[in-house]
Amino acid sequence: MASQERSMPFIKNLASSDRKIRTSALSSLHTFLSSRQVSSSLTPIDILKLWKGLFYALWMCDRAIPQQNLCAELADLVFLLPRESAGPWMRGFWATMAREWTGIDVLRMEKFLLLVRRVVGAGFRWMRKDCGGGAGGDKKQKKKEGLSKWDASKVDEVMALLGEWPFSLEEEAQIDQIPGPDEESKVLTQKIPVGMRIHVLDIWVDEAEKVGLLAEDDAEAKQIVQRITDQIDALEEATRSPAVRVRSKESLADERLPANRKSKKEGTGEEKEGKGAQDEEGEDWGGFDD
Repeated sequence: MASQERSMPFIKNLASSDRKIRTSALSSLHTFLSSRQVSSSLTPIDILKLWKGLFYALWMCDRAIPQQNLCAELADLVFLLPRESAGPWMRGFWATMAREWTGIDVLRMEKFLLLVRRVVGAGFRWMRKDCGGGAGGDKKQKKKEGLSKWDASKVDEVMALLGEWPFSLEEEAQIDQIPGPDEESKVLTQKIPVGMRIHVLDIWVDEAEKVGLLAEDDAEAKQIVQRITDQIDALEEATRSPAVRVRSKESLADERLPANRKSKKEGTGEEKEGKGAQDEEGEDWGGFDD
């Protein structure tokens, strides 16, 4: 949309080498996205353009603390958006990271790994009914007993995004349908980088734990985690990448996951029973004397 593009002149300044210009552009973006009328009218192409600008804003950001702060800020932009725009916004992030991943040099990779971690965590927080920019949320809301903590439609959307991008069973994902010169739809696809898959497999349990998805007394959270592990289990079977297969298996074996905690407890009980039986059978055995 040409009019929308003209209303986003700050995009090119997001990639400026001047920190002050980048900061000003980010401030303009916050104001832009905070307007419900504007943000709800963003097209998939507008979102891709914005994420490309944000990608290069992080690319140009130096020093560890500013990079960490910027990653958190970019991840939390989803909380500025109206409900209907949040899913397309997160999809635009994954499409951008998949497109740019192989071009990230080793010196810059660490900050983009952090950005992916922060966005995964923000997506999990966004699923909560008491979601907000901070990890704590509404404490009064949390204390109400018998009230679901999770928004079912948001959970479905995040699960769909994980299945469409990092945990996809396909090698490529569809970016969008873009009208071509002949006004017919043109379907664009993007290869899903193995490195991006592996990183999400490495960090998703950490981020799930932070938002309460691994709580032992939350039945809904256990169902959500089961949906994620089912996706990873299917990925392990379908992937052609040995590295992804290994990381998938390691991810599913994480001791913090509810299913593994249960089996660990059962195993501990069996070990105790076996040890007790041995003690009873050999209680008079003191070994050989020196």
